[in-house]
Amino acid sequence: MPLDLTADPIDLTAALVDVPSVSGDEARLAEAVAAALAEQAPHLRLLRSGNAVLARTELGRPRRVLLAGHLDTVPVADNLPSRREGEVLYGCGTSDMKAGDAVILHVAATVAEPVHDVTVVLYDCEEVEAVRNGLGRIEREHADWLAADLALLGEPTDGAVEAGCQGTLRATVRTRGHRAHSARSWLGENAIHAAGELLARLRAYRARGVEIDGCTYREGLQAVRIGGGVAGNVVPDECEVAVNFRFAPDRTLQAAQQHVREVFDGFALEFTDGAPGALPGLDAPAAAEFVAAGGTTPVAKYGWTDVSRFAARGVPALNYGPGDPNLAHTREEHVCVERITECAAVLRRYLTR
Repeated sequence: MPLDLTADPIDLTAALVDVPSVSGDEARLAEAVAAALAEQAPHLRLLRSGNAVLARTELGRPRRVLLAGHLDTVPVADNLPSRREGEVLYGCGTSDMKAGDAVILHVAATVAEPVHDVTVVLYDCEEVEAVRNGLGRIEREHADWLAADLALLGEPTDGAVEAGCQGTLRATVRTRGHRAHSARSWLGENAIHAAGELLARLRAYRARGVEIDGCTYREGLQAVRIGGGVAGNVVPDECEVAVNFRFAPDRTLQAAQQHVREVFDGFALEFTDGAPGALPGLDAPAAAEFVAAGGTTPVAKYGWTDVSRFAARGVPALNYGPGDPNLAHTREEHVCVERITECAAVLRRYLTR
């Protein structure tokens, strides 16, 4: 069914949800979005990049605002097609983040003369490993399309403005021992027992809170997996503890790595993944205007989002969408339709005031 971008964004959300688009399988939805923009938004110039759809005005305005969202979802969990029960719309992707996509598409298509130039970036493969993320491909192949004075990501925030994001890194901490028969355990050295000191440091760890631009970011260092052991009658000679550090955006990734090294000084440590956070950027004029249009007080974003990619390019970025992040990826995923209406109104007010 063709998409009607001029329809109520609640109905548009349902239409987007009803086109399955699990990561890597976004082609059908991307084609429907591109076709609808070409037919219903002649004021936008279009570009396709794989299963991503980009569009922008070229009105010569002093500022440009980029509206971004991902088209993919996690695997369907018996929650398609969408269904509405009163003021709630259920379905895979309703919260994360097809309601946000619907708001972006509806406003971009129906506001032909915005006060700021607008770029729309709806991309693929956000829900899987970072190497497949469509924004990375766009950055490599069409970097000029990511230039803006402000980026707004329609990630689920339940209608709040969530500024910046935490950074994240993962590491494996190892303890070594000496293998022996458990009946003669005094001849060995138990690597799992040696991990006790490591776990004690984690238990005693006191995470800091950092206030930046009025937003308080809380850090956290957690063991998320532990493994070791050879057999039921062997003293183990190796144990591995996977840790995840979520850090405030005033730390660089390198500074966060150094902090983790200091916490686990004396242990063998290997970093396996990491991404920097993003500062709030609320002092940027375009960001301040958006906050004023929303009429709410910004809060810190807990978690990592693609605002980090824009911040790394020097583009202030905010998270703002109608979905509830606590419902993302759940079997009962849903969105309150009132939030869709509210977010569309705020975005329209921002682009027309």
